[in-house]
Amino acid sequence: MRLPSHGQRDDEEFILVRDGSVSKWVTFRCPGGCGERIALSLNPNQRPRWKVTLDWWRRPTVSPSVHQRNICGCHFWIRKGKVDWCKGGRPSNISERS
Repeated sequence: MRLPSHGQRDDEEFILVRDGSVSKWVTFRCPGGCGERIALSLNPNQRPRWKVTLDWWRRPTVSPSVHQRNICGCHFWIRKGKVDWCKGGRPSNISERS
């Protein structure tokens, strides 16, 4: 099983990848503006790992938080489909970090 190729997905989408009833990973564009596509493992036997739940309106909540270790450096939660920035986790100007 592989992540969808560029032509198979919309860059703005939050994609939950499953194999039957087993959730494998989730992928989405970094909200910090760096342009990176983030892929998080949902495998309970792997570290690091995350958990995704969907509410009644299918809005995702991701746990734990996501902390980018690239030039962007953003740190955030996704709760009910919205980004909640951790203190000091929102990049003020990515080009300044280059």
